[in-house]
Amino acid sequence: MRGSTVLPGTPCAAPRAGDPPVHRLELRLPDDVPFAAGSFDAVGPLSRAAFPHRHTFYEIVHVTAGTGTHVVDLARWELRPPHLAVIVPGQVHHWEDAHGLDGTVVLFTEDFLLDHPGDRDLLRRLGERPWLTLDGPTHARTAGLMAELAEEYGHGAAGFATVLRSLLRVLLVRTARLPGPEAARTAGAPAGRFAAVAGEFARLITPAGAEYRSVRECAERIGVTPGYLTEAVRAATGRTPGALLREARTREAQRLLVGTGLTIRQVAARVGFDDAAYFCRFFRRETGHSPGDFRKHHDRRVPSLEVDGPRP
Repeated sequence: MRGSTVLPGTPCAAPRAGDPPVHRLELRLPDDVPFAAGSFDAVGPLSRAAFPHRHTFYEIVHVTAGTGTHVVDLARWELRPPHLAVIVPGQVHHWEDAHGLDGTVVLFTEDFLLDHPGDRDLLRRLGERPWLTLDGPTHARTAGLMAELAEEYGHGAAGFATVLRSLLRVLLVRTARLPGPEAARTAGAPAGRFAAVAGEFARLITPAGAEYRSVRECAERIGVTPGYLTEAVRAATGRTPGALLREARTREAQRLLVGTGLTIRQVAARVGFDDAAYFCRFFRRETGHSPGDFRKHHDRRVPSLEVDGPRP
């Protein structure tokens, strides 16, 4: 994953207006390993980020305390610790209304782990298990492994990279064995496959995959039929891909209208509408307000703009 690590203080390219920021993994030294582990406090305030963002690296979080919600792509997971959360590169996530959040965080890039043929498939399967509620024995074993990873990383003794890889692989293999969330289960179909398809669909309809504008386009990109995509997404979320796609486009349009100075025509283009007038009808149907009225009501710093009006 080239470009996924930087030295502290290295500036990152600013995202396009309205896009979530992308976090890269900082290295303590130029020859350091692309890995970090420690408590939320040790890793830093961004480990509790309350704003949507994505990573170029993997993040595994052992949540031991706290209340609130963890939002990953389309899924919302209520905090009832202990949990194990897995965030893969490219996913958009944030912590919402989190209070007393505590636990251990492990960060690593794909190239840190990939030295065995099965590692890539192991990482793929991890993406199918984004949120795991742990029973007592599993929680204890996980806590032990996470503590060892944090301690080994903190000491940085001779050969620590080898030890980190070994401990990390044990953690990942054991995590991949755990059953996924019940919401992903549907009679007659493997839960993992449905969860994987639903997760890929969720990533496609984030701003990073905004070129996919229809359910059929998304299905073709994933490599399944529209019917199978509908079945998988409905099993994972209880909703149809079409409804989620409309919701994602509406949410992105709202964010652009409130958080940027883009004209309404520019906002329409950014969310996939060539015709600004059609976008206005779509937006009114989904929200009950015109784009201009929505902007005026929610952000008084930005004046109401005409469809062809200039940027302020």
